[in-house]
Amino acid sequence: MVDTFDPIGYSAIPTPPEGFKSGFVGIVGRPNVGKSTLMNALVGQKVAITSPTAQTTRNRLRGILSTDQAQIIFVDTPGIHKPHHELGKILVKNARMAIDSVDTTLFVVDGSVDAGRGDQFVAELLAHSSGPVILGMNKVDQQPEEDGEAIAALDASYQRMADAHGWPLVKFSALHETSLDTLLSTLIDQLDCGPYYYPPNLVTDQPERFIMGELIREQILLNTREEVPHSVAIAVDRVEEDTNITRILATIHVERESQKGILIGKKGSMLKVIGSDARQQIQKLVMGQVYLELFVKVVPKWRQSRSRLEDFGYRVEE
Repeated sequence: MVDTFDPIGYSAIPTPPEGFKSGFVGIVGRPNVGKSTLMNALVGQKVAITSPTAQTTRNRLRGILSTDQAQIIFVDTPGIHKPHHELGKILVKNARMAIDSVDTTLFVVDGSVDAGRGDQFVAELLAHSSGPVILGMNKVDQQPEEDGEAIAALDASYQRMADAHGWPLVKFSALHETSLDTLLSTLIDQLDCGPYYYPPNLVTDQPERFIMGELIREQILLNTREEVPHSVAIAVDRVEEDTNITRILATIHVERESQKGILIGKKGSMLKVIGSDARQQIQKLVMGQVYLELFVKVVPKWRQSRSRLEDFGYRVEE
């Protein structure tokens, strides 16, 4: 079960030992470079949804890793991209604000392809940040095997970027969890001595209901394509917990009738698949049986409406 935020738990915050380090680490980068997969791997539990679809993350999500030597609060941010609607503008603004509000920034790039203009754009933003930056090459497991020259060229494209800004460079694979110990050691080296910010048993500060909604959205991202994934907002309307089962009622909001039809599918087939897959993931979260009922509702142009965005929990974070 994911240990989510509980204000009562603050009484369980211990006094740190001498030399204990702590701080907030922002995970930033372009969309689909594996930021959420990395945070899940570092924390050791699934607290952020992942999918092959770009721009999966919408909220600044905190994952908490506590060891004997340090407590690191990872801030997973939306991918930095050129926004095309009001929702996109809010997501990018929140990602940029995260850069200025953390102690250290982990700039994650896709190490299976050469550094591109999008990476350079993020690098220029980070060049003006006040805190230290670590350049993390993810997806090294996808670099061309048995082609040393190609691998060397890929590495060199990011090494030049790191050298230009004086950033340490760490190569790793979040998916296969290789070299993450080296990454953690590098991150801890950049942090100052500090207290526990959260009880050591917590892995996220997000409420359980929020994670339930994200797990439903994840299955929509995995099971649908075209215009549907980015036009979806989830509202968890009701959660009832009994001794033997947790009953959840949630509404999937889309922008067009055609999207509603895709989500429901022929005779409800797609909605049944999404509900079944999401239920299995939520059962891991609550460690018990789950009854999940899903509805689909059309809310035209919700991504362009500030009031609708706020209703669905998307707002510029302070």
